[in-house]
Amino acid sequence: MTGTRLSLTSITVTAPDPRALADFYARLLGTEVAVSEPPGANEPPEAGWAQVRTDGPTLNFEYERNWQAPVWPAAPGRPHATQHLDVHVDDLGLAVAHAVEQGARLADFQPQEDVRVLFDPAGHPFCLFL
Repeated sequence: MTGTRLSLTSITVTAPDPRALADFYARLLGTEVAVSEPPGANEPPEAGWAQVRTDGPTLNFEYERNWQAPVWPAAPGRPHATQHLDVHVDDLGLAVAHAVEQGARLADFQPQEDVRVLFDPAGHPFCLFL
């Protein structure tokens, strides 16, 4: 490709309570919620939008009225994750314990020794890896 530069700056995650999920990821990653906006007119109290800035791409969280948590591993006829976040860690055991303390849940199925699949409070899978 020539003539233009493309640069990935952020990832947007939909959630039933985006401000709460942003708070989870801020605690998980040891940072703060940079922006938190309340629900718009005629939206429920859990709606809104939030942003967490990281050393990599910014994480944006937006309200999804019809949210259904994905099933992982995928199962026929069930919602499945089309993306997930990968977080590099120095100590997998300590990182998993920290994630669980912040509200994550460890998946029953673990596909690799150096990776741990967890679910955030809204049910999105994410991976911690060495």
